[in-house]
Amino acid sequence: MSGAVALPRTVADLVEEHDRKAAAIEEEIAAFEAAWTRLDMATTVLGTVVESLGGRPHFHASALRKNLLKSGWKAIYNRLQIDRIASAKDKQLFERAIADPPPLTIDNAKATFGDYFVRPRYHILRALAEAFVDLDPAYKSHSKVRIGVQGLPKRVILKGWGYSGWSKDKFRDICNALATYQGKLHIEWCEIQDVEAQHRAGEDAVMNGRKLKRYAAGAGEQEWIAPDRGITVRGFANGNAHIIFDKWTLIDINKALAEFYGEVLPDAEEEDVKPSASTAVSKDLQFYWTPPEVVDAALEFAGVPNPANYSRYGAGPPCCRVLEPSCGDGRILDAVRARGHRALGIEYHPGRAAEAKAKGHNVLTGNFLEQPATPDFDYVVMNPPFYGRHYAKHVRHAEKFLKPGGTLVSILPATAHYDHGELKGEWRDLPVGSFSAAGTNVPTGLLRITRRAA
Repeated sequence: MSGAVALPRTVADLVEEHDRKAAAIEEEIAAFEAAWTRLDMATTVLGTVVESLGGRPHFHASALRKNLLKSGWKAIYNRLQIDRIASAKDKQLFERAIADPPPLTIDNAKATFGDYFVRPRYHILRALAEAFVDLDPAYKSHSKVRIGVQGLPKRVILKGWGYSGWSKDKFRDICNALATYQGKLHIEWCEIQDVEAQHRAGEDAVMNGRKLKRYAAGAGEQEWIAPDRGITVRGFANGNAHIIFDKWTLIDINKALAEFYGEVLPDAEEEDVKPSASTAVSKDLQFYWTPPEVVDAALEFAGVPNPANYSRYGAGPPCCRVLEPSCGDGRILDAVRARGHRALGIEYHPGRAAEAKAKGHNVLTGNFLEQPATPDFDYVVMNPPFYGRHYAKHVRHAEKFLKPGGTLVSILPATAHYDHGELKGEWRDLPVGSFSAAGTNVPTGLLRITRRAA
């Protein structure tokens, strides 16, 4: 027996194995068919058939290659331990992607998984934020999770715990996101079974390092000390459950969310300080460009007609007038023009206004809040400065530019909806980390306001 240590397989090794096996598919099919013929002959004398073995299996090389391709992508996913880093949402997206996977190459693997190694901390924190934002509005508010701020809820409610698989999946996502941040093992199924056993005994289910039994492959059932999760699960007769966090777990949640959202300027509130006019203008100069996914979401929420939704043989969408206040370098203007509409941008910063003009956009250089309002526009789509509550002035002024029946959609910090509540309209949360490419993780959403028809 060799004493050599087996080296871990690299991504290149797995891609090479996939390519080698893909090239040999026809040969393997031929070998199988030959083996089937030998088996058939082994059950007859002089080829005399008494009972048939049944229909000869037939395999299509294309189907086998697709199975091999899916296996290759899953093997790389497992080898890189992406499951330890990725958010629950990313895991679901990966499972959907390998239903019809792209070619397995080194470059494609880097494009798919590379960011998890370049920014592992970002993905760990985003996974935790995603797990919590749907549980309580407090987790969507940057101002409520900053370091040193009190007020995060000590418990969250999971509806349908007693009968819904979704609740247990959500609970698993919460536990796993916390475990990754804390450097603990992910939750085992036996821990969830233990929670239910404690509930059947009429007790609150504590997850504080209990001795459990779990099944280990090759070793059978064995005793195991579960990690201390710092969580208690209280069940109720209506089927719901309260997930209660102890002091130290709550501190970890606060620290993780505060690190992810960050002490960034656009959402940093200065209490009891009234900015001067010059200070207000300086806050307008804070610039976080709008990522394409957010632009598309804002235009769809506003209802700006999209030619892609019209029949290729019928009439196209009507041409509308769209205003983008504080347009920056014209990211929203780009998308409006791509849909065939007339757009006007207003931008205070001369450099960014020049960038937008260089792309052929109609841009007025000036302070938006000083522009006289005329109700000339079918739509206003905007990403105003977030600082404190300064955004509210921009939105209120922008409403005055709408025609009767026109629609405004503004990208805003989540605090505008969950904490301040100054602006009334229909709110839609944007996904966690929607502005990470632009340099901030502040929670954001879309506010839609429709001006009443005359």
